[in-house]
Amino acid sequence: MIAENLHRIEQEIQESCALVSRKPEAVTLVAVTKSVDSNAAEELIKLGVGDVAENRVDKLLEKKQALTDYPQVKWHLIGNLQRRKVKLIINEIDYFHALDSLRLAQEIQKRAEHQINCFIEVNVSGEESKQGITPAELPAFIEALAELDKLTIVGLMTMAPYEASQAEIRAVFANLKQLQVQMKELNLPYAPCKELSMGMSQDFSLAIEEGATFVRVGTALFKEGR
Repeated sequence: MIAENLHRIEQEIQESCALVSRKPEAVTLVAVTKSVDSNAAEELIKLGVGDVAENRVDKLLEKKQALTDYPQVKWHLIGNLQRRKVKLIINEIDYFHALDSLRLAQEIQKRAEHQINCFIEVNVSGEESKQGITPAELPAFIEALAELDKLTIVGLMTMAPYEASQAEIRAVFANLKQLQVQMKELNLPYAPCKELSMGMSQDFSLAIEEGATFVRVGTALFKEGR
C-alpha cells in the first residue's frame, strides 16, 4: 500500500511540475510520519524517500533513534517548537519549518551546534487559529535575525486554510511565493530564501503549481484506497 501511494504521489508531483514547466527534481517530498510507527517510516526510506518529518519533538527523537541505520535521512521538524524544548531537538534535525519569533530564534542560536536550515512560518491567510508572523512583519523579522549565525533562513512556510476553495488556496500559495521572491531579492547571505515549504496531502499539487519546493505529505502516503 505504501509503495503504491508513494508511486501515485510521485506521479502527481511530476504532472504538477509539467503543467507549469518545472522540473520534478526541484520539489522535495517530505514524508510526514506522525501517524505511523517507525516500521512504516522505514518502509518509505527503503523505497527511496530521503526526507522525514514529525511535528512533535518526542516523536521525532523516538523515530530517529529507531532508524539509526539510515544516516542519509534528513530530519524535518514541522510543528511549532517551545523554547524549553529547543535544547532537546535542535541538534537532531536538518530543517525546522516553523520559525515564528525572535525569542525562539535566539534560543536556537544559543543551543545549536551546527547550522540549522530554517523556514519562517508566515500566516498568509490571516486565520487566528494559525501561528506565524504576518506578511507585513516579515522584512523586519528577517532583518532582526542578521546576527544569529547558526540559523540559515532557507525560505518561507505557510499552510492554506483547510476548508477553502481551490482559488483561495492558490491565492495563499501565490502570496507566499511573491513574499519569497521579495526576500530573496534582498540578497542576504544568512537568508537566501530560495525555498518554499507549502502544500500537504490535500493541496500539494496546487502548491507545486504555485512554486513550492518542499511539500509535506503524510495522510496520502499511508491512507488505504486513496
